[in-house]
Amino acid sequence: MAKKPFTPIPPMAELPQAEEINVREILEKYLSGEIDLICVLGPTASGKTRYAVRLARQINSLLEQISIGEASAISKAGAEIISADSRQVYRGMDIGTGKDLSEYEEIPYHLMDIVDTGTKYNIFEYQRDFEKAYKDIVGRGGIPILCGGSGLYIEAATCGYSLPEVPPDPELRAELEKKSDEELIAQLAALKPLHNSTDYDTRKRLIRALEIAIYEAAHPVQRTSFLPKNTYYIGTLVTREERNARIDRRLDARLEEGMVEEIKGLIDGTHPALAPDHKPISAEDLIYYGLEYKFVTLYLVGQLTFEEMRTQLATAIHQFAKRQMTWFRGMERKGIRIHWANV
Repeated sequence: MAKKPFTPIPPMAELPQAEEINVREILEKYLSGEIDLICVLGPTASGKTRYAVRLARQINSLLEQISIGEASAISKAGAEIISADSRQVYRGMDIGTGKDLSEYEEIPYHLMDIVDTGTKYNIFEYQRDFEKAYKDIVGRGGIPILCGGSGLYIEAATCGYSLPEVPPDPELRAELEKKSDEELIAQLAALKPLHNSTDYDTRKRLIRALEIAIYEAAHPVQRTSFLPKNTYYIGTLVTREERNARIDRRLDARLEEGMVEEIKGLIDGTHPALAPDHKPISAEDLIYYGLEYKFVTLYLVGQLTFEEMRTQLATAIHQFAKRQMTWFRGMERKGIRIHWANV
């Protein structure tokens, strides 16, 4: 059967201007202390991982050309990559999250495969784990490169704010459950800007986001002393048309590589990444993770046909990429300089 074309998305805002990235200059800024972190960011399917790995190799090559006196102990460790992806932290969620671990080869990476699928990893835990990885790399004389597309995680790592660990509030949740989604979204919007609709793509996420926002309104965040303060941001830039084409091709490739089978293995408990005593992952928990895990699960439980799943998922990923770019342009409006590079 011939495949139906993906649903096109409406035109988007003007793209930022690309510039030439001078890797030697970035390295010199790091060695002099002018910057303390390099961050590669961009929407899904924009080539972030490939770019970050290439950047790490270029830095390592330049370090080999610098005398030990100039580079100090940094040349001993070289560049290492820290992931800023909200779903690649989960063991067993490989094809759907596009881990592409083979791309890293000799370049060390951090914050992938660190928690069990089925758990609810949060932004507080990510900031804590980022701090640990960052300190480890810097302490060994390495050069950390943060790479990802989760704007909230990137800001948690680079904008220097301490995030409180928000405990569950059963009474508040019970009150929120009485409200409609529209009422909850309106309440959340009154407390914080809604840059990323993954805050409310499921009702459980929406209520948790509100729980956190209400807590933070009463407990203002403070500047921290441990997070990097001077980040050099590089954005991976592709045209909207090329990005959407890549999303479509990548989705078909992932379906052919066994994404449906991977998610089925999580549901029935046969996935090899699950511990022998690990219980199967419920459909509800997988839907919580959104995008691939939401739509493929809906297909596996019989709520969508294969073609419906594929079409709706493609549209959702297109929209997600658009929201990511909106988030990054919002960072620029807040005064963060992003050096955009064509990839």
